[in-house]
Amino acid sequence: MNDRYTYRVTWSAEDEEHVGVCLEFPSLSWLAPVPEDAFAGIRELVRDAMVDMLANNETPPQPLADRAYSGKFVVRIPPETHRDLVIRAAENGVSLNRLVSSLLAN
Repeated sequence: MNDRYTYRVTWSAEDEEHVGVCLEFPSLSWLAPVPEDAFAGIRELVRDAMVDMLANNETPPQPLADRAYSGKFVVRIPPETHRDLVIRAAENGVSLNRLVSSLLAN
């Protein structure tokens, strides 16, 4: 199951090492001098965390890739920005939804 989680390896200037993280387990991280070791380390740490959770009858988080997404979310913006976007959409002959969707995709 831990192979379906979302892992990232980035450089940490503060630690001067690569840091591996798992988005579904935000409290866990693994530092290593090379990216491959940071990736292997965080995967092992997640595996160990899952073993502990299951032993304690806890439910591990669902992988982001396995979740269902509706395609909808609400964003609050200032009224002036809303107006500007509506005007821009009208100028382009598209709906506000289409305009914002295309802007977010870029």
